Amino acid sequence: MNIISNFITMNGYGAYVWLSFSVVLISCAVVYFKTRKTLKKYEQEFLVELQTLTLKEKNKALENSKVARQILATSSKTN
Repeated sequence: MNIISNFITMNGYGAYVWLSFSVVLISCAVVYFKTRKTLKKYEQEFLVELQTLTLKEKNKALENSKVARQILATSSKTN
């Protein structure tokens, strides 16, 4: 039990270490979720734009863009 208590307190620096660790962890989580939300928004906008294209234009866009194929594949899985 003494080893765990020494690890948590870290010779009196535990409060600073754990606070810093939690701030970094929370910051990374916020950035991740905001980025994920923005990506989903842009994917939806892209799909709307892709659906307005003619079949020939759509095939050409999908042929030339790996990202477009991935977005279309993931959207078809979720629908």
